[in-house]
Amino acid sequence: MSVPYKFGQMFIAIGAFVAVMGVVLFLADRVRSRKGEVVQTVVFVLPATLMIAFGLLYPGLRTIYESFKDASAQKFVGFDNYKTIFTSEDQITVLRNTAIWVIVTPVLATLIGLVYAVLIDKAKIEKFAKALIFLPMAISLVGASLIWKFVYDYKATENQQIGLANQVLKWLGLDTYRFLLTEPWNTIFLIVIMIWVQAGFAMTVLSASIKAIPDDIVEAARLDGVSGMRMFRYITVPSIRPSLIVVLTTISIATLKVFDIVRTATGGNFNTSVLAYEFYRQSFVSFNNGLGAALAVMLFILVTPIVVYNIRQMRKLEAR
Repeated sequence: MSVPYKFGQMFIAIGAFVAVMGVVLFLADRVRSRKGEVVQTVVFVLPATLMIAFGLLYPGLRTIYESFKDASAQKFVGFDNYKTIFTSEDQITVLRNTAIWVIVTPVLATLIGLVYAVLIDKAKIEKFAKALIFLPMAISLVGASLIWKFVYDYKATENQQIGLANQVLKWLGLDTYRFLLTEPWNTIFLIVIMIWVQAGFAMTVLSASIKAIPDDIVEAARLDGVSGMRMFRYITVPSIRPSLIVVLTTISIATLKVFDIVRTATGGNFNTSVLAYEFYRQSFVSFNNGLGAALAVMLFILVTPIVVYNIRQMRKLEAR
């Protein structure tokens, strides 16, 4: 089947969908009675509901169902796949790495972004400084991983270095180091890549929140003799607490789903695999569909409390 033919099918399907929806919405618009309002509501809500049902709900339920089957997805094995996740040495390493990612990345990325936003606030080079730290956000995680692979590149001490990190070690008179191969520190060096990317996001959101702090609050604090670290602790941080929560939870969710960095930098080797990558590896490399589905369910279970907490915090803010 040729590529133009596939594109033709795609455009025909899109055109048919647009035509059908246009006719349905046109007919709904022609109904002017109270009953017509109900019809219009159903017409507008139904497509989105169907898309959510078939694109999100059904695959989710199907994944949960598959997680109770064996590798070939033919025979039910009960909770054996979940037992494997918590008893297999390899899977325990995956869980440990995921925990390290989720604990370290959001905290450090948010802290760096917050400190940076405070330091450059109202500085002469504020725009340039913001652009400098925000630039990594414009790079895909694959691109960022490739950049840092060059930074971490290893060659023996006596050889000429192309990796910046090992060249610095050589300038200091130290032996070169296998940053991506040495366990367990290689996981930390991968986390650095994610922090490098996410710190710009944290800085942007928190900087906007800092600028939104009312001037009268800041002036009142200064008249009371509050400045420096006390200003940061008692005025700045409490005032931007909702934004801090949003940044922390957003980066936490992104970290739980991290795949690109691990796949590009190490391929999950040297005990650097995490849940999202292990799900891919079990499902599409080892073809262990049952364990892959169980890992996907685990990922969903871990993300859900963060999302629920974020929603509850946003509702509290709206209620004020």
